[in-house]
Amino acid sequence: MPSNALRRRYLSACAAAPSYPEVGATGSAALPPGYAWLRRRIHLGRGAAVLDRAGAYVLGWGAQLGSGFAVYPPPARIAAGGTVLLRIGLPGLRLPRLVIPCRVVWTVEEPDRIGFAYGTLPGHPECGEESFVVSMDAAGDVWFEVAAFSRLAAWYARLGRPVAAVLQHLAIERYLRVVARAAAAA
Repeated sequence: MPSNALRRRYLSACAAAPSYPEVGATGSAALPPGYAWLRRRIHLGRGAAVLDRAGAYVLGWGAQLGSGFAVYPPPARIAAGGTVLLRIGLPGLRLPRLVIPCRVVWTVEEPDRIGFAYGTLPGHPECGEESFVVSMDAAGDVWFEVAAFSRLAAWYARLGRPVAAVLQHLAIERYLRVVARAAAAA
């Protein structure tokens, strides 16, 4: 997508409200009814160094960048209220790139928990929210969890419902792998 068109899409996304009413719901244990839910986690290791390394990676858009997404505008440290366009090419095709507007709805940086969630904006193929949280339990074990609730929104996603579900699952599995790899790097 030419940069002027991308900039216009970005400005439009910045002016838009989230496309679902339960903004911030991934911050609680119970996800809202009426959506498909997904919660996956992976053990990353032990100790504060693993937590800090994985947390910094997550807050730098590492899960998305490491999974093949581009982030527009160019990534900076994640902040609540920030709007981005995630872009990904479709398998086997150079163009077009799917443009996915999102807003960061919450962040957390605590001694034992680091992460964020983003929610969908109009133009996203789904409506809902996804969180990415690295946490350390009382025993010192460090975990990375992705939680999501979503409904298909775009006609092309509804038309290809089974494909959309597989793509979401594959993306989350990839997020888990790339964060585990980043956490293991010394």
